[in-house]
Amino acid sequence: MKANDLLSIGELARRTGLSVSAIRFYEDRGLVEPMRTGGNQRRFLRSDIRRLSFILIAQNLGLSLAEIEEAMKGLPHGRTPNAADWKRISGAIRQRIDAQIVQLEKVREDLDGCIGCGCLSLKKCALYNANDKWGESGKGPRVLR
Repeated sequence: MKANDLLSIGELARRTGLSVSAIRFYEDRGLVEPMRTGGNQRRFLRSDIRRLSFILIAQNLGLSLAEIEEAMKGLPHGRTPNAADWKRISGAIRQRIDAQIVQLEKVREDLDGCIGCGCLSLKKCALYNANDKWGESGKGPRVLR
């Protein structure tokens, strides 16, 4: 490996748009693993640019840090991820997005049923109190907003 194949944390920050502290945070979480020089300075592989870019994209898709960590377990260390690596990871993310779509479609259907109904019934409202979940805990006020 050549010296110019490695990036300092500052250069990685410039290339990804992340702050140095954010990169350190992701390092602490094990999402990137720098090498250390004899002077104990961090040096990152160029492939870490893609790893960090993936984190940013996944966050924009609404994935939690735990979900991102799980997805990144399938990425190789020490080399740039290839198309097969990304396809494997995107399949899992696609399943999550499909589940979200189903959930949002259900919310949309419930919302269409409520528009203008004026029922003001917390027992019947499919959006606020689906299946009368609040009624299970007894009468009177149970929920504070």
